[in-house]
Amino acid sequence: MTKRTSSKHKLDRRMGENIWGRPKSPVNRREYGPGQHGQRRKQKLSDFGIQLRAKQKLKGYYGDLTEKQFRRIYADAERLRGDTSELLIGLLERRLDAVIYRSKFVPTIFAARQFVNHGHVLVNGKRVNIPSYRVQEGDVVQVREKSRQLAIVLEAVGSSERDTPDYLTVDHSKMTTEFLRTPALGDVPYPVMMEPNLVVEFYAKN
Repeated sequence: MTKRTSSKHKLDRRMGENIWGRPKSPVNRREYGPGQHGQRRKQKLSDFGIQLRAKQKLKGYYGDLTEKQFRRIYADAERLRGDTSELLIGLLERRLDAVIYRSKFVPTIFAARQFVNHGHVLVNGKRVNIPSYRVQEGDVVQVREKSRQLAIVLEAVGSSERDTPDYLTVDHSKMTTEFLRTPALGDVPYPVMMEPNLVVEFYAKN
């Protein structure tokens, strides 16, 4: 299990963006960075700084993945044939915790990771408790029957904060979702602009 190394609100403040689009984000009230020097004029970032920021934002969005985890996913994308930046997004969206989050079974990506870890999720009828498990096209993911009345689930399903993307077929009455296809960057409902091409450039040079 990956331990979250910093508060999700601190991630928003550090990036200067509401990366999950949540109404409680402190960026909605204060656009400047955290700390006593946060309101100073921002220095222009170098190319390296821009690429690093893009990587931190994308890595943070998926639950503040460790560098080791994120680099491994990038390496898998690089080995595949096609546009590495698009393939990177596809692999991130195929993570089981990402599918749970996208399906609105839980309110946050962090909750999705914990939800999977605690054994509340079935994939094709079998319990899977590994958040990084890679879902395949056609797989059916569902919330265990005993877990469907949990407060966190009911809150997420009843929320109008997010919509479910069209690469999933979600049935909240049965608490199931089918992973129809691996999405491209343009299919993923990010609240802010993600730039996986800059992530590819970062790893290519470092």
